[in-house]
Amino acid sequence: MKLVDVHCHLTHEKFAKDLDKVIANAKKKDVKVIICSGINPADNKKVLEIAKKYDIVKASLGIYPIDALGLAPDETGLPRHKGKIDLEEEFKFFKKNKKNFVAIGEVGLDYYWIKEEKVHAKMRENFEKIVKFCEKEKVPIVVHTRKAEKDCLDILEKSKLKKVVLHSFQGNKKLIKRASELGYSFSIPCIIDKLMHFQMLVEMVDINQLLTETDAPWLGPVPGERNVPSNVKLTVERIAKIKGITTEECANNIFMNYQKMFL
Repeated sequence: MKLVDVHCHLTHEKFAKDLDKVIANAKKKDVKVIICSGINPADNKKVLEIAKKYDIVKASLGIYPIDALGLAPDETGLPRHKGKIDLEEEFKFFKKNKKNFVAIGEVGLDYYWIKEEKVHAKMRENFEKIVKFCEKEKVPIVVHTRKAEKDCLDILEKSKLKKVVLHSFQGNKKLIKRASELGYSFSIPCIIDKLMHFQMLVEMVDINQLLTETDAPWLGPVPGERNVPSNVKLTVERIAKIKGITTEECANNIFMNYQKMFL
């Protein structure tokens, strides 16, 4: 069986003491690829270091919407960047390291913590620039859409991007349908058993547009416990049950989806 975690944060301090063990355990549990996502310049550098160190880890370099504006982080434990992110400078860094990563992400919009429209408008402006960069460089994009699903789709739909992964997408049925008709893929987290929303999404979306993620150390199957890449197997089992296929068949299909998206 070949399993894949297309989105996690191994640079988090919760992995500082035992990352070797976490990676070894993932390998034992049939995880063949882990994509580690960055959120800011400092984090992106660490992501590249981890990808270089571990053979099954690949890098995805990101500009998180909150970090881009130099706002207070919504989560702690990841490398921080002081002040606003200079997008053009980070784009230069991306170009320089193009051979060393498989996607740009995570990027997108987040309206959850900050409600001011003025801030949302600036986030949209930044996201549009990032989308244009991905178009120009022909790289897949991994999108964060918290409480901003419609606006994210509006921006993506105007682009020529085809290789789009919507990470932990919580938009309504209408938006799920719209995104799936646009050909975008959805990465499903380990909380699928806890949230009916993700079960519904899996029912609605073609198996060829589904991927598995952990968002580790967050969104674990057991509340309060650190999430790890090996937990993707639980998600595959759940997707297989919903789709009425074997776990092996589901895993192989999802791994092929990963290959089409990122290789």
